[in-house]
Amino acid sequence: MNLSDSWAVSPPITTRVSAAEAVFADLRDAIVSGRVAVGEKLPAEAALATRHSVSRSVIREALRSCTALGLTETKTGRGTFVIADRVTGDLDIGNYAARELMEARPHVEIPAAGWAAERHTEEDLQILLGLTEEMRGEDDQQTWVTLDGQFHTAIARASKNRVFEAIIVDIRGALTRQSETLNLVAHRQQQSNREHDAIVEGIRSGSYTAAAQAMTDHLSAVRGAVESLRG
Repeated sequence: MNLSDSWAVSPPITTRVSAAEAVFADLRDAIVSGRVAVGEKLPAEAALATRHSVSRSVIREALRSCTALGLTETKTGRGTFVIADRVTGDLDIGNYAARELMEARPHVEIPAAGWAAERHTEEDLQILLGLTEEMRGEDDQQTWVTLDGQFHTAIARASKNRVFEAIIVDIRGALTRQSETLNLVAHRQQQSNREHDAIVEGIRSGSYTAAAQAMTDHLSAVRGAVESLRG
């Protein structure tokens, strides 16, 4: 593959979160600017890792986000190819599209948060408080998105409605992929932490209305972030 000299060398990056963001930004800029043309194959993970002086796991994060945005496609045994030079459609986040998640989540997670406020045990509350504390201090993005999935599952479990819990467990992989992309592209992590804190405070208050409103605000912010990615 022939890449222009302007994309041939990137400066070393020190921290993992900033590394993932910087690698993604570099890949996206190269694709959107046309320096890597539609139809071209990206270098292998090992080559990209060497180029950016980062681990291959960081490269995989950045590549997943490029795929989620519809910019690239990975073909088994062949590599990753550029398929578009701008974001025009829905996020590709695995088994479910972002649009489907946005349509479905309010019908599950808002009442789940409300019922969790009325039905949670002290153990449920301590689990949620522990998860939010871990997320606030977490710099590793993959660990953070895993905790994020656990957080939303714990709320559904605290609602004492097994249907809500089963649905969240089923979509957790897609939720994690969506969070990963939004953190890299829309820098959502710190804001999500604040929104999560508000949800837990609503649940701790025992008020269905307060917890449901906090979850409503969170899901609205996620929807806004997803919609802002479209070209």
